[in-house]
Amino acid sequence: MRIRSHMETRETAGRAGPSVGERKPPLDYVVFDLDETIYPRDAGVMQAIGERITEYLQKYLGLTYEDAIALRRRYVREYGTTLRGLRRHHQIDPDHYMDFVHDIPIEQLLHYDARLDQALSRIDTQKAIFTNASRQHAERVLEALGIRRHFSRIIEVRDVGWEGKPDPAAYTRLVELLGTRPERIMLVEDSLRNLRPAAQLGMITVLVDGEGQGEVDFVIDEVWQIGDVYAAFCQHCHPERK
Repeated sequence: MRIRSHMETRETAGRAGPSVGERKPPLDYVVFDLDETIYPRDAGVMQAIGERITEYLQKYLGLTYEDAIALRRRYVREYGTTLRGLRRHHQIDPDHYMDFVHDIPIEQLLHYDARLDQALSRIDTQKAIFTNASRQHAERVLEALGIRRHFSRIIEVRDVGWEGKPDPAAYTRLVELLGTRPERIMLVEDSLRNLRPAAQLGMITVLVDGEGQGEVDFVIDEVWQIGDVYAAFCQHCHPERK
């Protein structure tokens, strides 16, 4: 198990809040990305969504398969998501797009994750989802994994004006919607690109299944290790807390 921490250089003043005796968590929210963060990359979910995106581009933009693949890659490279590129350059209905690309057999691809369920139970503060996908897709994923009850909020792409990650405005809107300060949020992501704006705002950053190269606070191999990360962070903020 790998948990790499760079917290030694982070300023934690202002996060602790009341006295140790009150046991107030040092964070108001632990926020998770959804796809390929809350479940393993090899689950096949994003592959299925990718196939639906390609099909959408072929069907509604009249592209060949090869041109659809090329456009997807270009828009992801330039805008972070295919949807952001489509909204800038094409007259599409984003709601229809979201319904189309997320029409996949989630329940066949994902199943109950006991280790993640247990890890989330160890986190004694609120938990939320922050996703570029739709709320309906997020609900299906969380239900399939058996962890829906842990999350008090789902922030989807509509909630942040359709821009989504990695647009810095999406993170500012996330903070507003959660009603807290950036330094009291821990963001868990599989994308270093999507963690950089969070770090710039002052959020605690956790990279899953990647190499942070000193740019993030924690790096873990699998998302269920978040329970240990949260415990380590609490200990860092409150050495007296056992």
